[in-house]
Amino acid sequence: MLAGAASTKAAPQGFMEGHLKIVVIRAVEPDNMPQPAPETYAEYPLIILSQDGKREIARLTADKSGNYRAALPPGAYILAVQERPAEERAAERINANRQPFTVVPNQTVRVDMTIFIGPAKGQASA
Repeated sequence: MLAGAASTKAAPQGFMEGHLKIVVIRAVEPDNMPQPAPETYAEYPLIILSQDGKREIARLTADKSGNYRAALPPGAYILAVQERPAEERAAERINANRQPFTVVPNQTVRVDMTIFIGPAKGQASA
């Protein structure tokens, strides 16, 4: 009887956390490469997708240090960078690999994301 009662309750949530790293690609990299300004992280929202990549589960914005965290039900997900409008894509090229991950009840999984930003095709690097 006790086992039956326990199975009707929803499984406890787990957590996904990570760090967003933004790498700007230029023709020549100076030794003292500046770090992105805190507001820059907000320009690259992250989305959590269902395992098949077709359904949006949540949106995240990294904090001023580039960190993010979300509570999620147990299951398999994909972390991706939100698509940008066509006019913004024409100005810069963004490359970020989707990161699959699995959330387990009462545990935290670490999923870091790196975004590489460079000039769009046909544009000169600064």
